[in-house]
Amino acid sequence: MPNNIVFLYMRKGKNAYFAKNFFCETRRFAFHIRWQNAVTLFFEMTTTAIISAILTLLSGIGIFLIACQMMSTNLESASSSKLKNLFAKASKSKLLGVGIGAVGTAAIQSSGATTVMVIGFVNAGIISLAQAATMIYGANIGTTITAQIVALGMFGENVLSTTVIFSAFAGIGAFAMLFAKSDFWKRIGGIFTGFGMLFVGLSLMSSSMSDFAEMEAVKTFLAGISNPILLVLIGAIFTAIIQSSSVMTSIALAMVVTGLVTLDQGIFLTIGSNVGSCVVAIVAGVTSGRNAQRTALIHLIFNVSGAVLFLVAAFVMGLFSDDMSFGAIFNRMFPDVPQVQLAMFHTIFNVATVIIVLPLTGALVKLVCKMIPDKVETDPDSPRLFFVDDNMLKTPPVAVQQTKREIENMAKIAIGNFNRSLDIVTKLDFSEKDKFAKDENQLNFLNSAIIDYVVKLSKMRQLSEKDHNYLTTTFRSVRDIERIGDYAENIVEYAGMLKDTGEKFSSQAVEEIENVRTLINELYDKIMKAYSDEDFAAYSEAEKVEDKIDEYTKHMETSHIARMSLGLCSPNAGAEYLSLSSNAERVADHLINVGKSIRRLE
Repeated sequence: MPNNIVFLYMRKGKNAYFAKNFFCETRRFAFHIRWQNAVTLFFEMTTTAIISAILTLLSGIGIFLIACQMMSTNLESASSSKLKNLFAKASKSKLLGVGIGAVGTAAIQSSGATTVMVIGFVNAGIISLAQAATMIYGANIGTTITAQIVALGMFGENVLSTTVIFSAFAGIGAFAMLFAKSDFWKRIGGIFTGFGMLFVGLSLMSSSMSDFAEMEAVKTFLAGISNPILLVLIGAIFTAIIQSSSVMTSIALAMVVTGLVTLDQGIFLTIGSNVGSCVVAIVAGVTSGRNAQRTALIHLIFNVSGAVLFLVAAFVMGLFSDDMSFGAIFNRMFPDVPQVQLAMFHTIFNVATVIIVLPLTGALVKLVCKMIPDKVETDPDSPRLFFVDDNMLKTPPVAVQQTKREIENMAKIAIGNFNRSLDIVTKLDFSEKDKFAKDENQLNFLNSAIIDYVVKLSKMRQLSEKDHNYLTTTFRSVRDIERIGDYAENIVEYAGMLKDTGEKFSSQAVEEIENVRTLINELYDKIMKAYSDEDFAAYSEAEKVEDKIDEYTKHMETSHIARMSLGLCSPNAGAEYLSLSSNAERVADHLINVGKSIRRLE
């Protein structure tokens, strides 16, 4: 240390205050020298070694990301029906929400996809903010499965390693994809291939870490980065760039195993990866509605809170002893297995954060509602989609299920307007005409909006053959439902004509209209049961009801002609009645067409 610095402190006296400053300045100077030496050594390294290690790392990251995507895509397709049923459930139980989020994320191997999908559910009004929050908590637990799998693949040195064994699954899966005839087994082959490639990528990343570990300059450089906050920031930034916390955690595992960083450094990098994973949700939330933005904010607050809590805990432990740290604790819990130490910390970190935050979910929801208040809607009655959202395209099998719910809702609106039109024409009460017009506008919007959504959804590769087949039927189904609304609109026009001429239907005619209404509503109930549950028995029953409607509408025409001959009905009212009878029969035809769509799914 230069003499002028020593002399400077000697002149200040020997009291404790200046002595403390002297030692702090000494430590800063020593750190500066160490950092300067590390940087000098780093740039003195051979260019070839650096480039080789970096390229190997990039190769490993690339293969790892592709493997995650392949596993996610094929897992979604192979388990699409179960996955759809899982995420379609919305419950008031917080623990169930956590379980759904955890199982769903473990199934599709992507917390980002789960979070984006949850944002879509909230945006569509399917689940509440509180339910979305618990599912996001669960997604953080589910994503720890990847770290556990990666840690498992790092065992074995003198014997055949698990990495080599698991990597062989890539070849097994590839053969299955090439030679399997059934779509299901090709998906299974894709899962095996992705699983095997996961370990091929891991092997390359570990290799690059081993290369870096042999370079004294790199070890000296990394040893200088001991500040927990800085390590968390590095982990968060890197995760935000590659948009995969799994990759960041896997790299941290490889660095710890090869001795490139200490366990404590790896722990703080892993904590940072949790914070960085919020970027995907934030991007999805910004482009969506108010509740979707709040959901993204909940995700950010939850992950940042976990990071802050554990950083504070680390600081407090450090006050008591230099040897007291998360690394020391997990080293004692799982001695001589650094990969397990870090993987278990990752799991315990996420589970502990959920346990702490879960009881505070209500307060968290209130907080984000205050931070992002409701804005006044200029037109609250404007048409919209109720159950689907572009964010759901990230998880196509679930989007297919929600598309079906959207079509079912469209049918409910259409039959509602049909019943409303019959009320208007039989009672000549136009008080519901504005509501009728609003729903007709909604039906016209859904007709085009659902089709546009299905076109985008059909391009997704994660869909099973059955889902593809279903989507091809939706074009006709949506059109049939929209036509029901058109016939209802015709009936309202007939009511307007009757009002203008001062005429109305006879009591016998009104009774027949009520009878055909009962039959059509019965048909609607059976068709929607057949459509929703793919219930062929219900469809067979619906066909029988449709035959009754055909017969009854013919009876309506015959009876009306008889009434006209007796002078009980005027010719003007008779013309509207015959048109109404024909419209009712056409409504039944369109309903039966919707039910026919399930035949293509056999």
